[in-house]
Amino acid sequence: MSDTALDTAAAQVRRALAGAGPEPVVRTFFDEPTFTATHVVHDPATMQAAIVDSVLGYEAESGRTAYEPAERVEAYVREAGLTVQWLLETHVHADHLSAAPWLQERLGGTLAIGAGILRVQDVFGKIFNAGSEFARDGSQFGHLFEDGERFSLGSVACTALHVPGHTPADMAFVIGGMAFVGDTMFMPDYGTARADFPGGDAETLYRSIRRLLKLPSETRLFLCHDYKAPGRDEYVWETTVGAELAQNIHVHDGVSEAEFVAMRTARDATLSLPKLIMPSVQVNMRAGHFPEAEDNGTVYLKIPVNRM
Repeated sequence: MSDTALDTAAAQVRRALAGAGPEPVVRTFFDEPTFTATHVVHDPATMQAAIVDSVLGYEAESGRTAYEPAERVEAYVREAGLTVQWLLETHVHADHLSAAPWLQERLGGTLAIGAGILRVQDVFGKIFNAGSEFARDGSQFGHLFEDGERFSLGSVACTALHVPGHTPADMAFVIGGMAFVGDTMFMPDYGTARADFPGGDAETLYRSIRRLLKLPSETRLFLCHDYKAPGRDEYVWETTVGAELAQNIHVHDGVSEAEFVAMRTARDATLSLPKLIMPSVQVNMRAGHFPEAEDNGTVYLKIPVNRM
């Protein structure tokens, strides 16, 4: 993770906050069964849009999929007259299945994730014994972002930042004066993401979060999840760098790396695995595609016994 990449992102945010260029428009769709926020962000000058962290409904008990969460996104994109340029995944999610391929088929756009996906595919390809037919080179995605890579959303400047720790492939996408930070952190009253999945690391997560919190304090942060902290009645998925620095219960200013790692390690040891981790990882490591149907025409997902 280079300081140059962060400097580039910070300068981009400052220009956006100063009114240099159009302010992107964000519409969020919250899926309560998975506590996931899907963000549709677009450039009002060109109507080019990015869909960040989409959701495919999935019932674990029956193995049935449902498209209602993605259909709401599709309807909004069409009604607003948007053209999808990007379908962005902040990481390989363990708590919901991605609807990106379904949306891409209907709306177009390039499906992208961080280049760290290769490590995730290697680790989970082995855990699920995916076989040689499962490519571990990220080729299921249309683009793999490197740390500090600059790209555009219509006329809006964007920068991709590698922020591992929750998983090795986590990316934050800085779009104009806002950042879509995935699972690195949550609302200030809820804290931060777990770091105990294969390839996760609490020290790395702390450094990634502190890196993001070096962006200008006015930077708007859009989160991938919210779980309604005790005492709060509504789901919220937007905050700022300044609010996180002042109030985040896990990583506010003054919390040392050692203190964070001790807290995160102890807390993670008490957490159960997400209900949908088995189907989610198998599908999302394939860019939202299910494994190929077997000779009876049925698609199967695996459950490794006593492995995770």
